Amino acid sequence: MNLNKDHFPIYILIIVLFFTLQSCEKKILKTPEKKSNLKEIDRLIDLGDYYLEKTKYDSAFYYHNKAKFLCNPRTDNTRIIYSLERMSEIQQNQGDYYGSETSITEAIPYLNKAMDGTYECGIYTYLGIINLRLFDYENALYFYNKALNSKIDDVRKLKLKHNIAVVYMAKKDYNRAIKFLLPMTLRKKIINDPASFSKVLDNLGYSYFKVGNPKGIDYLNRALKIKEQIKDDWGMAASYLHLSNYYKESNLKLSNKYAQLGYVKATKVNSIDERLEALAALIQTSTGNQSKNYSEKYIQLNDSINKARQKSRNQFAKIKYDSRIAKEENLKLKSNKIITELQLEQQKNRNQLLYFLVAIGITITGFLSNYLITKNKKDKIKISYDTEIRIAKKLHDELANDVFQTMAFAETQDLSSNQNKNVMLNNLYAIYSRTRNISNENNSIAIGSEFINGFKEMISGFNSKEVTVLVNGMNLIEWMKLESNKKIVVYRVVQELLVNMRKHSKCSLVVLSFKNNKNKLQIDYSDNGIGATLDEQNLRNGLRNIKNRIEAVKGSIAFDTNSHKGFKTSFSIPI
Repeated sequence: MNLNKDHFPIYILIIVLFFTLQSCEKKILKTPEKKSNLKEIDRLIDLGDYYLEKTKYDSAFYYHNKAKFLCNPRTDNTRIIYSLERMSEIQQNQGDYYGSETSITEAIPYLNKAMDGTYECGIYTYLGIINLRLFDYENALYFYNKALNSKIDDVRKLKLKHNIAVVYMAKKDYNRAIKFLLPMTLRKKIINDPASFSKVLDNLGYSYFKVGNPKGIDYLNRALKIKEQIKDDWGMAASYLHLSNYYKESNLKLSNKYAQLGYVKATKVNSIDERLEALAALIQTSTGNQSKNYSEKYIQLNDSINKARQKSRNQFAKIKYDSRIAKEENLKLKSNKIITELQLEQQKNRNQLLYFLVAIGITITGFLSNYLITKNKKDKIKISYDTEIRIAKKLHDELANDVFQTMAFAETQDLSSNQNKNVMLNNLYAIYSRTRNISNENNSIAIGSEFINGFKEMISGFNSKEVTVLVNGMNLIEWMKLESNKKIVVYRVVQELLVNMRKHSKCSLVVLSFKNNKNKLQIDYSDNGIGATLDEQNLRNGLRNIKNRIEAVKGSIAFDTNSHKGFKTSFSIPI
């Protein structure tokens, strides 16, 4: 038999299963990255800019903060930076410089090399302004210089140099401020921009004044004239305050006049710091009750400003806090949704795996069933073939010579003689008996209620004139409780022992004993024949078959042999 062919379906199944498992990839639930609603973000930014222009800072801050949270950090960098710049500007205008610094610093991680340089310039410019307002002049210069190194046009660079000059003015280093400002008065790009040109002239004039250069007043007047022409209220407020300071020592009345004009303009544009500066100048340039009134107004304004700024800081902090809480809750809901989807996906995967395993199980069962059926058919064919060979051998060894001799006897002897006739009949009966024995050894076994009768009939068939077979305890065994395959084993083993006895033993007496022994069926066999050595036993196929049959049903067998003193064996099988 070719075993490779028998196992071929199993090999194919293993290979298919291996590659199936290899090709299975763990499915990871990926939540698709949600695209930003740019239309809604831009709408919120426009609202923020609208309210900023109307100086409704709380509403402007709210909408820019909301727009920032709707942005995707991976794709909407520029919009995030823009909103953070506006939020920083709002906080700066309301005197919340530390909050302004926090907001603009938050924008730095969103910068990248591919981005327009104006975004980087804007961030560092705001940081420069904030540090100037906080009187941290070194950091103000540091950030202005970083902004100056950005990839920006010349106009922006000139404006940054003007801011650097303002820092030096705050440090009272007016000579260095002049070195920055004076060349700018000759640049066409500054001259062509009245607002920028007037600021440069104003700061240059004030710096000249502080170093004692008489040219200062001309620059201050030229700057004021340009600002009045372009109606720059913010710029005029600064110019009036510079002129008030200029005339403080030489013309107190004129200084007071410019201080009053500066206060009016600062109030108009709602510039708190300039209003306080104007009130301080009015206190210094006024006398008596007027000076006292300005002092009270200064204290009142300063207190209200501090309260308003604190209120604004709290309000901006609350807007940020509420937005963060809302975002965290939103993320939590999304996280719970993702977890739920993941659990559903895992359950789906488990179900698919279960279906797959069931399918594999059914397939394996089908293959194994087919394999076992095929193998069983081949085993049956082999058994039939072996049985045919054994029967043919028995017929040749045991019957062929007797048939030939009987045929020869019939041809050569006178069958009319009674003596010859009796010899002929005896020979034919012997042939018949041997034929029946061969048939009994190979026929099917009844395993139902008829088992005991067939078993007894098989044993009795070995009784003859020369051999007596004695059976003890057979009727005490509950044969119906014994499994069918074990009945067949008992039948065939006893049959093998008796056949072996007839061939080799030369005995006259055989004893078979049946008994129950601790949930086991024990059968003892003994005869008074010539016996056999252990080496002889191992050479006999019959005894090897007996041992294999018993061990197949988890039984045991023992041989007790002494040469020329008979043959004994005892075997037991579980009931």
